[in-house]
This record gives sequence, structure tokens and C-alpha cells, in this order.
Amino acid sequence: MSFKDGTRIILGELERTLGAVDEAAVERAIALIGDADKIFLHALGRAGFAGRSLVMRLMHMGREVYVLGETNTPNFGPDDLLIICSGSGATKQFVDTATKAKGFGGKVLLFTATKDSPLGQIADAEIVIEAPSKRQSDSEFASIQPMASLFEQSILLIGDAMVLAMMERSVTGEAMFRRHSNLE
Repeated sequence: MSFKDGTRIILGELERTLGAVDEAAVERAIALIGDADKIFLHALGRAGFAGRSLVMRLMHMGREVYVLGETNTPNFGPDDLLIICSGSGATKQFVDTATKAKGFGGKVLLFTATKDSPLGQIADAEIVIEAPSKRQSDSEFASIQPMASLFEQSILLIGDAMVLAMMERSVTGEAMFRRHSNLE
């Protein structure tokens, strides 16, 4: 397959997948982000990279954000938000963390590829992405791309689209740039 054929197929998959995202779910997610005192991300692997992109942009917007597992992560409180990216929506580590966050009175936002998952039952809002998770044979969705690539790409693009929507309501790109790292 040529490079151009690959990009055409990938863009077509993304267009189909992103077109199926529930806009009301995205608005609920934006509201949770807007209402949160602190925002925490819990995600692993490539989904974690995509999730980190979202929380980095939220930091640029002036939000207090953390990635679980980093040494500077503070305690989680009742007005905080935990964002989880989990294709299966069933990873025990994520379920345990989400349950704990809810026990502290916080909120949970889930990006997942699995409807009616255990994490979906816990989450205050979930964005379901119609894409395969790691084992495509276990999914009702298909992609030419390996494993969960379409899911991970979709998290990145949904996050960027959410940031654009939030920017219209609260902050300019120039203000965001002033919070960009200057030690590079």
C-alpha cells in the first residue's frame, strides 16, 4: 500500500469514527472540565500519550492538571475530575482508581471504545469512540490500522476539538501561548 493510499484510508476511518461521536457526551465532558478544581489523567500507552495532549492543552488554558503516577501529583478532592482513557473500559487498575475518585466525591470522564463497560457504569460522562481497542477480534468495530490506533488517534482529535470549543468560551490562543514551556 502506498503512503497516499494509507493516509486516505486512515482519514476515512477517522471521519467515520469522529462523525459517530455523541455531541451531547462531548458537551457533558466539557462541562465537567469547566467545573473541576483540579484535573487528573489516568491512561497508559498510546492512549496515554493522546490523553496527555489534552491535559497539556488544558494546562495552557490555565487549568490545574496532573498525570497520575508522576511525583508531583497532589491529593484528589471532591471538586476534582479524573479523566481515564481506556479502550476496553474494564482495566482493573482504572476501575479501582475511578471507584476511589468517586469515593472522594470527585467526577470521572471516560474515553472508551466499549459501550456499557464497567468504567462507563462509574463515569459521570463517557465519550464512546467507535473504534477497535487492542484486540480487534474482540471488537464490533474494524480498522485497517493495527490494534487501537484508530481509538488513540480519535482521543487526540476529540481532545483538540474540545479545546477549540472551550477556547471560544474562555481563552485566546495568545493567552495559551503565554503558558507554554519556555525552558526548551
